Amino acid sequence: MNEPPTKPRCGFVALIGAPNAGKSTLLNALVGSKLSIVSRKVQTTRALVRGIAIEGSAQIIFVDTPGIFAPRRRLDQAMVASAWSGASDADALALLVDSRKGIDEEVEAILSGLPKVKAPAVLVLNKIDTVERASLLRLTADVHTRFTFRETFMISALTGDGVPHLKKQFAGMMPEGPWLYPEDQISDAPLRLLAAEITREKLFERLHDEVPYQSTVETDSWKDLPDGSARIEQTIYVAREGQKKIVIGEGGRTIKAIGQAARNEIAEAAEQKVHLFLFVKVRPNWIDDPERYREMGLEFPRL
Repeated sequence: MNEPPTKPRCGFVALIGAPNAGKSTLLNALVGSKLSIVSRKVQTTRALVRGIAIEGSAQIIFVDTPGIFAPRRRLDQAMVASAWSGASDADALALLVDSRKGIDEEVEAILSGLPKVKAPAVLVLNKIDTVERASLLRLTADVHTRFTFRETFMISALTGDGVPHLKKQFAGMMPEGPWLYPEDQISDAPLRLLAAEITREKLFERLHDEVPYQSTVETDSWKDLPDGSARIEQTIYVAREGQKKIVIGEGGRTIKAIGQAARNEIAEAAEQKVHLFLFVKVRPNWIDDPERYREMGLEFPRL
């Protein structure tokens, strides 16, 4: 006799952790495409980024949350609130821990907040290719004395080691129900937002600490042309006039390099040729503007 078809499953998995734990890298690996920006600068993910993956009969919507840390500024508070909100709304939760750093103050704070989250939680030790196995076992035991996780996974999001097994386990944790998105859709983020995030990543890669992370990028216009290509205009906003000069660079060389790198990735994401035009403007105190928070999908905290 033929076995009956497996019932469809669909649900949300929140990826939480301290800044630079590897959540964005893991999301990209799980989905198999570049969705979330990856940078050495902490807190590059600001809002909830959703990536959609298929595993067998299950559709899994992964939510890459901003890193959880002790908030100091208004934007920090908005990002941390967004991360916990994503965790509370999910069907399952994965705490990523950098195996090299182990349990630091930020991980301790997250562990203390986990009992408030009802979703079943799994522990994911990332970057296992950088540490000895014995230390991984000690770290696992140490974490479990603070919170009881359903399972523990040891992976390297960068190399992909252990990621397929992790994805399969998540599929089994999803509730039965119809898929929420078409089979070929990998994100619910509009291309305009994804394009802005790609340019912001290239800005960080090029300038490192020269421009503070308060800088932001907005896609002003996206026009599909008759030849199938797209004309995109974006504005990079910085806080001070001196930062504007740094972004532009001598003779415009810096912004040209940023634009070229961003254009290549945007074209790949959009699956069409792209003509990208970048502008730089000074927007003082944008970090206190409620409208900017709405554009990033964040709640504006009232201090």
